[in-house]
Amino acid sequence: MITAVIIGGGVAGPVAGMALQRAGIDATVYEAYPRAADDAGAFLTLQTNGIAALRAIDAHHSVAETGFPTPRMRFFSGRGKELGTVPIGGALPDGTVSHTVRRADLYRGLRDEAVRRGVRIEYGRRLVDAHQAGGRVTAVFADGTTADGDVLIGADGIRSQVRRVIDPGAPAARYVPLLNLGGYARGVATPGRQGEYTMVFGKRAFFGYAPAPDGEVWWFANPPRADDPGAAVADITDAQWRAWLHDLYSVDDSPAVDLIRATPGPLKGWAIYDIPTIPVWHDGAMVVIGDAAHATSPSSGQGASMAIEDAVVLAKALRDLPTPAGAFSAYEHLRRARVERVVAAGARWSNTKVAGPITRVFRDLAMPLFLRRAAGAGDETLAWIHQHRIDWDAPVMSGAM
Repeated sequence: MITAVIIGGGVAGPVAGMALQRAGIDATVYEAYPRAADDAGAFLTLQTNGIAALRAIDAHHSVAETGFPTPRMRFFSGRGKELGTVPIGGALPDGTVSHTVRRADLYRGLRDEAVRRGVRIEYGRRLVDAHQAGGRVTAVFADGTTADGDVLIGADGIRSQVRRVIDPGAPAARYVPLLNLGGYARGVATPGRQGEYTMVFGKRAFFGYAPAPDGEVWWFANPPRADDPGAAVADITDAQWRAWLHDLYSVDDSPAVDLIRATPGPLKGWAIYDIPTIPVWHDGAMVVIGDAAHATSPSSGQGASMAIEDAVVLAKALRDLPTPAGAFSAYEHLRRARVERVVAAGARWSNTKVAGPITRVFRDLAMPLFLRRAAGAGDETLAWIHQHRIDWDAPVMSGAM
């Protein structure tokens, strides 16, 4: 039996473990952090194409049981003018729509399901290097231990060590001139509706929120910052965040200030990065998937879904093709154009959130027309993203042509 070493236990890693097991390949996931290291303060939207990819390996129930449906987005200007409403991904045949979930809950749900199926997950194993010899690959961890396999899959995120091992000259992540933070507030009445995000193109910064069924309001903020703060963003204190956010959002007609005030602290944020393209996805018995290969900004809403799709397609390729090299080439052929297009779309959406006074006027004038066209087309304008489906039973051909 082929054996796989998977580096990273976020989204792509456990899904790859389950998909590979379904393909008859023994896989072990190695996660750098302890189980308690999940970022409990963040949330994301898992769109219908990502849920459909999980359904291809019968793992969609791990998502359906967490979070809440959010099939629409309603947009406003900072003056409180409604700009339009658009769908997020339509619905699957059984009525399933996009879900908003806490990142920690998604990680936990996928890991628990993987373990339930017999996939091994080992914690506290941070990769520092990897070596290939005799058609095998050896992962070397910071604690001095090693793990051997026929293939090594880098699902270790935007700062991927596997990517650096495969290609030491791989381009670094690109800073998107935005910061990101969010929280959960109670006791604040908002005009937001169940089942949708309210998105506000504020005069100074973008803000979004979604009411949860239990009355809690999940919100996020995107303060603009031209220079890359790097690790220094962690030094911003709760008081500094609150003062800055009050200054940014107090000029808008939105509940942003009230929601932030009602959120327990400490508030913590992070810089946003993406990876538009890297030249080398695989080398010998090593390959990268998910954010390790093509990180997209949160504005696309597709980071988790792209990682899930990658994991399933890679498992199919390894199932159907006789060599890792052939499987990796087919996987890259099937995925590269799609994911790089998603990253580009995410970058365009991020750019609409950073606008000067003149650009903001033109954006707010043009946005209603754009949103009306998008709404009138249903999900057709983004069908290439949301209607993508993976047929688990369809064979992957050599070269994926």
